[in-house]
Amino acid sequence: MALVDQTQGTEGVFVTLADLITLRFAAKKLHLTNRSRALNSLAGPNKSNFRGRGIDFEEVRRYEPGDDIRTIDWRVTARSGNPYTKLFREERERPVLIFVDQCSGMYFGSSTRFKSVLAAKIAATLAWAALDQGERVGGFVFNQKGHKDIRPRRSKRSVLMLLSEIVRYNNALPVSTEDLKWSLGDALLNLRRIARPGTSIFLISDFLGSSSDYSKENLFKLSQHNEVTAILCTDPLEHVLPIAGRYAVTDGSSSSDLETGNEVVRLAYEKSATDRIEKLDKTMSKLGIPLLKATTNKSELKLLQSFYGKQKK
Repeated sequence: MALVDQTQGTEGVFVTLADLITLRFAAKKLHLTNRSRALNSLAGPNKSNFRGRGIDFEEVRRYEPGDDIRTIDWRVTARSGNPYTKLFREERERPVLIFVDQCSGMYFGSSTRFKSVLAAKIAATLAWAALDQGERVGGFVFNQKGHKDIRPRRSKRSVLMLLSEIVRYNNALPVSTEDLKWSLGDALLNLRRIARPGTSIFLISDFLGSSSDYSKENLFKLSQHNEVTAILCTDPLEHVLPIAGRYAVTDGSSSSDLETGNEVVRLAYEKSATDRIEKLDKTMSKLGIPLLKATTNKSELKLLQSFYGKQKK
């Protein structure tokens, strides 16, 4: 649902393939394999040391204080009488999967653009950046009725297939409320089925439904064997109601009035929004997943550059 502004056209409501293709030039400013200290700090103290086929065994050495006890080589330890640990080397090539939420909850915006458009542009920028760095790129686009997955490949064609699906799902919004089958938890479960261990996964969503045990379980299992980064898409109106007055709101098919003059209602609204973000922060930090926060009225490229910007030589 969005505030009505009759002076605006459809720009910011839907994306086109041309919009997403032009982001290839902006993406050259990013380097996804260089995770900044700021990004690592967002993962919290429980940062996941995932192990999977994306990790190769390298050597065994003496155990040192601070080493992960899960990597102790018990056979060598028993044979030598001293603790030894295994060292692993990350595969140079890591598939990238971009998870893009285009559910009806994303069809929302109060001024500049909708969350669904923001998510689409973030996804396209990440896809182009990954391809530019020689990674295999794939994706998973979904709404409440189903999904489309694109398996990771190192080709421009694969990225264009992903962008085309994003545009198709984006332009289908708002999704009819009839026969809705999917939740965020369902989407995460199906993402797990196609993500091989060691994959770099970007989750782009407003994360409505992430507080359910079903969603948390699938997030936990994804984070065990993959490098997961979450990008929260929000709109300013979701945090603070506009100044006191009566506003027309619409979901694209019907409209109603929104009264924002009651101070008790305003405070309760703000508290509810703050509590939701804090719970999401806590969940992601517990799983070792960094949470980036994007908003519809600010540049997504500046946000990504602050964490993935190429370092100056």
